[in-house]
Amino acid sequence: MTQQSTARSPRTTPRPASRVKTSQPEAGFSYHRDFFEDLVDTALQHAKKLGASDAAAEASEGCGLSVSVRKGELESVERNRDKSLGITVYVGKKRGNASTSDFSKAAIQQTVKAAYDIASFTAEDDTSGLPDEQDIAHEHRALDLFHPWAITSEQAAVLALQCEAAALSTSRLITNSEGAGVSAQQSHFFSAHTKGFRGGYASSRHSLSVAPIAGKGKHMQRDAWYSSMRDASDLACPEAVGRYAAERALARLKGRKIPTIECPVLFESPLAAGLLGGFVQAVSGGALYRKSTFLANSLGKLAFPKHIDISEDPFVFKGKGSAPFDDEGVKTSARQVVEAGRVAGYFLSTYSARKLGMRTTGNAGGSHNLLLTSKKTKAGDDLDAMLRKLGTGLFVTELMGQGVNYVTGDYSRGASGFWVENGEIAYPVEEITIAGNLRDMLLGIQAVGADTYNYGAKTVGSILVNRMKVAGS
Repeated sequence: MTQQSTARSPRTTPRPASRVKTSQPEAGFSYHRDFFEDLVDTALQHAKKLGASDAAAEASEGCGLSVSVRKGELESVERNRDKSLGITVYVGKKRGNASTSDFSKAAIQQTVKAAYDIASFTAEDDTSGLPDEQDIAHEHRALDLFHPWAITSEQAAVLALQCEAAALSTSRLITNSEGAGVSAQQSHFFSAHTKGFRGGYASSRHSLSVAPIAGKGKHMQRDAWYSSMRDASDLACPEAVGRYAAERALARLKGRKIPTIECPVLFESPLAAGLLGGFVQAVSGGALYRKSTFLANSLGKLAFPKHIDISEDPFVFKGKGSAPFDDEGVKTSARQVVEAGRVAGYFLSTYSARKLGMRTTGNAGGSHNLLLTSKKTKAGDDLDAMLRKLGTGLFVTELMGQGVNYVTGDYSRGASGFWVENGEIAYPVEEITIAGNLRDMLLGIQAVGADTYNYGAKTVGSILVNRMKVAGS
């Protein structure tokens, strides 16, 4: 691998979206949607019979296959299947919740009774309750989220072995492997509540991964790569994933420590998604109403430089963060979260919105397909261009630990990557710590690359932060 190719991941061309049937149970599922609707209705009716003022229920089922291999041999085959019925009962402003994996009528009644009893003995909360009628989703977009993968354990093992073999054959310096794996997962649910919401859908998530080891003895270096998609036909080919993971591990050989210094830091695009995630957590309802965030009362205020925008779009076809409604049945919508650096919206559930005297944003359960962009980004701003913008400083490709204090914004994490001089990678760096304050880091974003990468529900290019402390030897 040329050292400049560190952040370039393998990609494939997606196939056209397929139509999803909903009238019958999909392949691999044990239960019809109609059966789930009956379960939920039975639970709601029993809650009302007991005297609940309101209630919500959700029935769900998930199943999947996970296969792992290591050093050319099958290591494990796991099949998972789970089911659940959850019920939330409101008695005035009191709330109780219970769940069961037993779908018998007697078990449902017992579970509803348990939720009702919990509510009866819970303290009142004036902000408790189901969403307001004006916020409930009554029309649900089909977003092409379900693509079951009819793969056998033998076929999955072949793919994993191909991926690992590609990594091991990249170079004689690839000496070992922590293994490769294939996962095929799918689930579906139906939920409803007494304010009129009814809805549910099926979804899938499939992945392929490998973790090769380069070098020997004290000089061994490990890295990994993966591909994860809702549709298995969109996954990168196993050979490409394996080779790229090997190249990443090879690039880390002969890592050095560096003296403690303050310098600009370039975050590789998968890690840049973590910075975006830190912002999301800081402006989410729970942190805001508890005042446990460094971005309290930040609505309308600058949290980023003026060239930064962040948009949210729940309606991306096959999107990993797509949803026609949130976990409470509230309608979702496309919106600007950050506009010209200013916070234009929070991430609120019904409860947190009421605690703040605001209206829900349809984010019960999390954010939906966030995209961070910069008005300064040009089409040619690939990784090489971003390294030139960095000039002399640190290019971070791995972070370790969870050293972020969201109350103060203090940020300190173990890291490894590459030291860059005059816009070119000089040598790999290891055993360092980078530190700063997340508020300053976000405001100090100088550039965002065009090398965009989708990490879960977040899409962002590499991010250049103007200055951080780097603790080395």
